[in-house]
Amino acid sequence: MREQSLRRLRPICLTLPEAEERETWGEPTFRVREKIFCMHRTDTGEPALWCKAPPGSQGILVAADPDRFFVPPYVGHKGWVGMRLDRRVNWREVALIVTRSYRMTAPKRLVRRLPAD
Repeated sequence: MREQSLRRLRPICLTLPEAEERETWGEPTFRVREKIFCMHRTDTGEPALWCKAPPGSQGILVAADPDRFFVPPYVGHKGWVGMRLDRRVNWREVALIVTRSYRMTAPKRLVRRLPAD
């Protein structure tokens, strides 16, 4: 399951301008200009992604669907959101969440290269 979810997540992350993958803390992280915008985590045994979320989004997502979304340890207090990837996954939704996190992390010049929301 871990490899399958990472195979689906990797191209979503790496198609973003100047994005790169680097292993950190034994897990794949995705960065732009040395700043992490997405992590693929398996701390609990199940695969999940952790991403930055716009202010207020973390609470809304977790409250609306706590089976899929959670507050991740270490970065949750900074507004990051976790999404479980061990169940039925809407990969378009994953792409949207990852792209929003990228937009919050990348320099404006790179963000301008993305299609409008």
